[in-house]
Amino acid sequence: MRKKMFGLTAAAVCLAMLAGCGAGGGEAAQPYTKEQAQEILDSGIFTYTLDEYDYAMAWDIYGLESAGLTQDQLVDGSLWNSSGADCEQLALLIFSDAGGAEAAVGAMETYLQNQIDSNRDYRPAEVPKLEDPFLQQAGESVLLVVSPDTQAVKDLLG
Repeated sequence: MRKKMFGLTAAAVCLAMLAGCGAGGGEAAQPYTKEQAQEILDSGIFTYTLDEYDYAMAWDIYGLESAGLTQDQLVDGSLWNSSGADCEQLALLIFSDAGGAEAAVGAMETYLQNQIDSNRDYRPAEVPKLEDPFLQQAGESVLLVVSPDTQAVKDLLG
């Protein structure tokens, strides 16, 4: 009887361990916040002062429609761009769900590539910033930072 109990207990432990292994990689990443975006903005990593714009302008700037998104999926955010002398920018886009954020990343990658192509001859000093942006999705949010110091952004975010 004792051997049977031990065997059943061992089997239960093994099943519990297997269930834990298949749990899908743990919790989803916490979405980026406006407070984090403001911290990046205030950190001094940008060469020039960035101007604030309504987050809804991101729809046109980043071509979000091309990613199959609808305007009502972009529910909040923060958008900061340079006045045009350079390519530095900070965009926090918050979507109604993680699927929308994931689709937006693709559109923003296309935007960045288009900016690289159009600035290569026009403002070649800006190209390294565009080639090494911070662009990440976390939950239903996407954070894009084009600055001279991507590592500083990573350090700020931990």
